[in-house]
Amino acid sequence: MSRKRVIILGAAGRDFHNFNTYFKDNQDWEVMGFTAAQIPDIEGRKYPAELSGELYPDGIPIYAENNLVNLIKEKDIDFCVFSYSDVSYKHVMKVGSIINAAGANLMLLGPNDTMLKSKKPVISVVATRTGCGKSQTSRKIIETLMEKGLKVVAIRHPMPYGDLVAQKVQRYSELSDLEKHACTIEEMEEYEPHIERGNVIYAGVDYEEILREAEEDPAGCDVILWDGGNNDFSFYNSDLTVTVTDPHRVGTEITYYPGEINLRLADKIIINKMETAAPENIQQLRKNIAAVNPDADVIDGASPISVDQPEVIKGKKVLVVEDGPTLTHGEMKIGAGVVAARKFGAAETVDPRPYIVGSLKETFEIYPEIGSILPAMGYSKKQRTDLEKTINATECDAVIIGTPIDLSRIIDIDKPTARVQYDLQEIGKPDLNDVLDEFVKEHNLD
Repeated sequence: MSRKRVIILGAAGRDFHNFNTYFKDNQDWEVMGFTAAQIPDIEGRKYPAELSGELYPDGIPIYAENNLVNLIKEKDIDFCVFSYSDVSYKHVMKVGSIINAAGANLMLLGPNDTMLKSKKPVISVVATRTGCGKSQTSRKIIETLMEKGLKVVAIRHPMPYGDLVAQKVQRYSELSDLEKHACTIEEMEEYEPHIERGNVIYAGVDYEEILREAEEDPAGCDVILWDGGNNDFSFYNSDLTVTVTDPHRVGTEITYYPGEINLRLADKIIINKMETAAPENIQQLRKNIAAVNPDADVIDGASPISVDQPEVIKGKKVLVVEDGPTLTHGEMKIGAGVVAARKFGAAETVDPRPYIVGSLKETFEIYPEIGSILPAMGYSKKQRTDLEKTINATECDAVIIGTPIDLSRIIDIDKPTARVQYDLQEIGKPDLNDVLDEFVKEHNLD
């Protein structure tokens, strides 16, 4: 019986995990390639032989997704496995229609075939969209558990855009590890806040091996915390799933893939950013949650902001820089930087589009809905250089940094900067402390 021929559609994350957990050593399937979307400069590379297993001694090529139809026909593909996240149902079925019209089948892998089992209790923090507030939720859970005397090891959703063999398993416990592993801005934004708070975080490519090393971490491990990316569902079987939602994008929690999966899997659901959301949006979100997952406990939350130098903003013409993925495929219109500009009395927010250079021009062409906010794109050295040049060319008095890391630490900004920070704040009861007290007792961790 011949092997089924497969292409895996992804963005350097879930696609590699789906391969590792379901296809790698499976004699029934032959993976002919990956295609890349969302992340720039991924296509044209290979998933290396060192990670591919005995069935793929030459590695597996990575192609651009816009060549999918030709690949299906040229390689006589049977199945295309959709393996990236934070896309509308319309987009998923658009891709599915292209696949079916070319003669292949659309395949979606679920939790039973892709989730790994840990020896330690696992808490997964996931979301319905990119930019809902997973990171501050993860930090709050870790801080609460540490206050209870527990050792928590975080494992972050993959962002392997460089040397995949070198990135197989990565451990971060000091800021110097960011340079050691040649992190992109996007990676630093996720890892640095954990490191600054004194906890260990893992990431990479092989999430089976990552999990086993995390369980035996030299600093100790009582609990594994899965810190999700985009709106992907967890790579691990979870004892507690916390899903974060966003009332600024109400409705997308039931119309975006795979965010609705997270809504349905949730044990606890957080409605975040309530302090800046319209009451009618919050009410509609509650209705949508109740319709999809009425058994989940709902926690009300806010993301209050603070600024290190508010005097830099007041009365000034400011350029707002926000997290890149949140603005691009996350489709956010208002981030922490915009909120800070309004709250602290900026005279004007400056549109960066007349000043953008290099690769940022392509970003705005692909995502024109970004508008007048500058995304902190930094997947490569060239993108960081283009970001620096754009910021310094923009005619403004100051720059508001709304990213999770201080951009001025990694690029040279020739204007005054104000850094925005934000943390999760629960409103009323239940809160995360109540939830985690129950979790600790249930797993005999007290």
